[in-house]
Amino acid sequence: MRKQRILVPAVVVLSALTLLLAGCGTKAQKESRLNVATGSTLIASIVEEIGKDRVAVTNIVPPGVCPGHFDLKPGDVQKLSTAQLLLYHDWEGKLFSENLLKSVHNDKLVAVPIAVQGNWMAPPVQKQAIEAISAALCQHDPSNQAFYQENARKALAEVEAKEKELRAKLQAANVSQVKILCAEMQQGFLKWAGFQIVGTYGRPEDLTPQKLQELLRKGREEGVKLVVDNLQSGPDAGKGLAEELKVPHVVLSNFPGAWPGTDTWAAAVTKNVDLLLEALKKS
Repeated sequence: MRKQRILVPAVVVLSALTLLLAGCGTKAQKESRLNVATGSTLIASIVEEIGKDRVAVTNIVPPGVCPGHFDLKPGDVQKLSTAQLLLYHDWEGKLFSENLLKSVHNDKLVAVPIAVQGNWMAPPVQKQAIEAISAALCQHDPSNQAFYQENARKALAEVEAKEKELRAKLQAANVSQVKILCAEMQQGFLKWAGFQIVGTYGRPEDLTPQKLQELLRKGREEGVKLVVDNLQSGPDAGKGLAEELKVPHVVLSNFPGAWPGTDTWAAAVTKNVDLLLEALKKS
């Protein structure tokens, strides 16, 4: 008796081949991604938004600490051993020194400082950062230039839309009439938001008794309604001032990812504005 030949429908064969090729493509795509190390989540979030699946991002400095006071550990340095591109803030130069980069023994690593000044939480500064990081990615990976540029264009449009949304909320709360004391590291963002900044202060260790008395005097004379701290430079720096003035104390973050659910700039800046408006309701 002749054995019957089993005919496999062509559609099944094609489906199997498609899945096989897709799997190979995914593996190849992962292997061809640009490996980018970043000096902060501010940079990392932009690289991820512009590069999407064509980049693999490894951030070095955690979002809850100040990059200027962060000490690299061996594990952090190891992250640079497989990176092709390191993007860091120009003021992080001491952290990512030439000697440190040489010690990694990675000849493929290219380090690029991002020289964008100001508070990146403020939308105008965020747009400058997107343009600078997009340019760095395009220069290092020209084969994906059109892809990066298109995503940067979309990111800029999203920042403009978010700025318009937040402006409306801040204006509705009449923040231009609200006087505040704040940490120096939040001054740029709060100025963009429209608050009246009566006085600023540095880290907790910089707050001398004389400085505290001066801030208290200004706060009382001007009728300050809020005291705003910066999470990364000292979340409790102005807590005593707020207690003495009997006004709400607010802690904002200058980096995405410091609060749960704030891994992107848009989520982080929205959180900051919401915290300010919630505090104003209590003032």
